[in-house]
Amino acid sequence: MKHLLTLVLFAITLISYGQRTTLKVSESAEFKDKVKARDVLTIHTTDNGSTGIVRESKRDILFDVFDADLNKKHSVVVESNKKEKYVGEVVYDDKIKVFTVFSPKAKEREVYCHIFDISSGSHSKKLLFKATVAKKRYLFGNRNDRQTSFAISPNGQYLAIATDNIYKDVNDYAVRVFDATSLQLLFTKSYQKHKEKHFKHNDISVNDNGEVFVVGKLYKEGKKEKKKGEANYDFVLNKITDGNTQDLIIGLDEEHIRSLNISIIEDELHLIGFYSEKRSGNIKGGCNFIIDSENFSISRKNNYELPLNVYEDLFGDKRGSKKKGKGKELTSFYIDYILEDTQGNTYLLAEEFYITEVYVNNGMNGGYWQTVYHYDDILILKFNSSGQLDWGRSIFKRATAPSYNAFVKDDELHVLLNSGKNLLEKKDGRTKVSKGWFESTSLYDIVYDKFGEVTYRKIQDNKGKTFYLPYFGTFEEGKFIMMSSGRKKRQFMILQ
Repeated sequence: MKHLLTLVLFAITLISYGQRTTLKVSESAEFKDKVKARDVLTIHTTDNGSTGIVRESKRDILFDVFDADLNKKHSVVVESNKKEKYVGEVVYDDKIKVFTVFSPKAKEREVYCHIFDISSGSHSKKLLFKATVAKKRYLFGNRNDRQTSFAISPNGQYLAIATDNIYKDVNDYAVRVFDATSLQLLFTKSYQKHKEKHFKHNDISVNDNGEVFVVGKLYKEGKKEKKKGEANYDFVLNKITDGNTQDLIIGLDEEHIRSLNISIIEDELHLIGFYSEKRSGNIKGGCNFIIDSENFSISRKNNYELPLNVYEDLFGDKRGSKKKGKGKELTSFYIDYILEDTQGNTYLLAEEFYITEVYVNNGMNGGYWQTVYHYDDILILKFNSSGQLDWGRSIFKRATAPSYNAFVKDDELHVLLNSGKNLLEKKDGRTKVSKGWFESTSLYDIVYDKFGEVTYRKIQDNKGKTFYLPYFGTFEEGKFIMMSSGRKKRQFMILQ
């Protein structure tokens, strides 16, 4: 009788995690590439339903146009150079602008813009500017921090680019603003120029008047995060125009913050991130600095500790409660998405990322050290339109590559990822999202309603079917599009 009850409970658990997604699911016809495409750089769907995709191969950049049914109708293959590197992109209307940096010599940099017109399928390339960098320095010094150095105004008129210009005897930073249509340079402005103080760029935004906002850390001495236990930096919000530069010090009390991201919510400028009481790589909770743009001052500041649900999702009911009570801080999370719903609520999603080394033994032939990349737990915070924390959740996850994507539809948050075929709730209340050694995979839609209640919905079992990559997807006009894996044969899945 006991075993029968166990089987019944097991079946109920399976059923609860076997709900089908409420999204409408469809797939495109299969298509072939002329060359082997490696990475998806960006995807964008226009108002008329055409989809433009930019991908990268070993020697080329691919620009493809697909119709409303996702049949390929146009393709351009542009030869690149091993010394030309992708650094970012902006999208507006039916045009994708992809930025690359070419390094002809050790200290020379040329920044190019690839203009991809989805409506016509045309591609053009223009040199934006040249620069000289110091030895072993990069023009875009934040390349590994999942931040951005490129921004386009909401009306599509202005393009802003932030760069480093650091030499041995001076720390210098610059913003260039272009006409986004003609790519004519409108002005260049230097900011945060110091002989000793180092500035670390976090994020950039430009408004419809061509005013640029750049937020980052300004270190007090050197580049160490802490000095005598306190933060060795202030955050600075820079306001840059053709005629003037202003900076606003975002002073910290006892917090330590890794980075801040700019978000415009109901015409207010918000600086959103995570804070810690110990060090900048930790997370005690979420923080939100709301800026009065007219007076260029801090109108209010909100700090919120991580809710109990975050700990229970990661550590289980009992352990989660204990860790919350002891003030346990999370570590190694990086912001991936800042999303907004129709009510002005903001969702902040971050993924745990770290690197380890494991020794692989080859027996008598010795062995070697292998680098392992960990893309693990996901942290989710929801702020309401007033900047207050509404709720927080997390996903207990394990992966070795970037795997998830997220979007808001009908005021519900959807997190898409591939995991093991069956998700079973553990005895301690957690749901582990990972794949066992011999387990097949399934594509999941993890849905959070406006109150933070979660439902695990299955899109498909992947065995015998096309394997799709949510990470390389995009949500626009109420529709999420993602591409399948594969080097030459590809297919799309559409969720709406």
